[in-house]
Amino acid sequence: MSDSPPIGSVPDRVRIGLVSISDRASAGVYEDKGIPALQDWLSRALRNPVEWETRLIPDEQPTISATLCELVDTALCDLVLTTGGTGPALRDVTPEATLAVAHKEMPGFGEQMRQISLRFVPTAILSRQVAVIRGHALIINLPGQPKAIAETLEGLPQAQPPAPGIFAAVPYCIDLIGGPYLETDDKVCKAFRPKSAQRTPRP
Repeated sequence: MSDSPPIGSVPDRVRIGLVSISDRASAGVYEDKGIPALQDWLSRALRNPVEWETRLIPDEQPTISATLCELVDTALCDLVLTTGGTGPALRDVTPEATLAVAHKEMPGFGEQMRQISLRFVPTAILSRQVAVIRGHALIINLPGQPKAIAETLEGLPQAQPPAPGIFAAVPYCIDLIGGPYLETDDKVCKAFRPKSAQRTPRP
């Protein structure tokens, strides 16, 4: 008799790529805060075992595109999150590098991130975050500041009116492109799926 657990009794393992894009942080001028902020939030939000792939790179469009391709095509990440390089400055080329490797664009993610940030600063309209699908992976550009990263992922549930965070839609999106079943801690982020796509809740 097998000692292995029944199918579905253990959360699916997920591989997540985290990319911090900054000339100065990658050169060691200051400490990178983007990757630690992403890992902290995701570790609290996800119930799945996670294998991390982290990269700290400069604002160079060919390097960013190559890194995204490597994380998806070689490291086989299911989800890739970038931070930094999404403003209007000449060195901000993360959106262009991301779109260059896309098979499909998912504009709703960027639209909602800007709506959340506009609750705080009018300059949020200058942000250019995009989200795309490459193969069986979802790639999302996030803001550069740790506080803004958490706000856009988690949303503003206490605000009036509340603003949904983008991560609530990530698990179902990954379902639809053939990735693992992401389970979230509802106290941090309640994932939304149609009833037909939901597994039996885990105790």
